[in-house]
Amino acid sequence: MLGAGGPYPAGPDRHTKPARPQSPLPEETSVPAGTLYRGREGMWSWVAHRVTGVLIFFFLFVHVLDTALVRVSPEAYDTVVATYKTPIVALLEYGLVAAILFHALNGLRVIAVDFWIKGARYQKQMLWTVVALWVVLMLGAIYPVLGHAARELFGS
Repeated sequence: MLGAGGPYPAGPDRHTKPARPQSPLPEETSVPAGTLYRGREGMWSWVAHRVTGVLIFFFLFVHVLDTALVRVSPEAYDTVVATYKTPIVALLEYGLVAAILFHALNGLRVIAVDFWIKGARYQKQMLWTVVALWVVLMLGAIYPVLGHAARELFGS
């Protein structure tokens, strides 16, 4: 019987919550609520932001190492720089531009979500705006970044 306290039973246990309904799944197959990602836009932008951040960090680490190589051995430095003029490295540079551009645009979106009072309400639209801007800017970066590689492969 329910007492005047609402949905809680009357008597000495009236302050305890009712038992949770049991899951129809066996104990070993049930997963606690809130532990599965749904794969929505917010999760993928979070993953992409972290991945691009790690890639940018890796590039900066390698860049500092190869720049420091000039003090150790200028000949080795010249050899390393010569490998940077290959078409494969041009593709890697295009990937670096893609990572930096997405990371920067998505970072601005994250700032807007955090500091704009309506940011959380419009985060999905802002993400698709970031993706659209990123695609347009990456299309515009094809020739400036990959032009050298095309000239190397196909001639002037």
